[in-house]
Amino acid sequence: MTNQALARLSEGRPALFDDFFKPWNDWFDRGIFNGRMLTVPAVNISEHKNEYLVSLAVPGMKKDDFKIHVEGKMLTISAEREESNDDKVKKYTRKEYDFYSFSRSFTLPDEVNSDKIDARYEDGVLKIVLPKKEAKLTTAKQISVK
Repeated sequence: MTNQALARLSEGRPALFDDFFKPWNDWFDRGIFNGRMLTVPAVNISEHKNEYLVSLAVPGMKKDDFKIHVEGKMLTISAEREESNDDKVKKYTRKEYDFYSFSRSFTLPDEVNSDKIDARYEDGVLKIVLPKKEAKLTTAKQISVK
């Protein structure tokens, strides 16, 4: 018995099952299915003096692929993209479809002015600006004790 087989047995499961499920394990352990990565886009959220900035890394998309929806305090960002490639070889036609979609939701802080949210897509990054509501300035006043 090889060292690799012994190591598998010592993990508490027979090596036979590892070999049987190996193609599936390889696809899902690495997050890859059919040569494509199965992920949601990475998100960076930063706070600035007058706004929050949400940045999503989504290369290869078009600005029309995105849907940004605000309902109450929930911001939902989603996208869908479908492409098809035809490859004619001899008498056969092969079609491959490429479909990608994701949806991410975030709870907005109370100080976000949802009426003025702005979004831009440049260089593979979707940037959503969440402006803060203007703070109401209060004037100082004296309170008399009764």
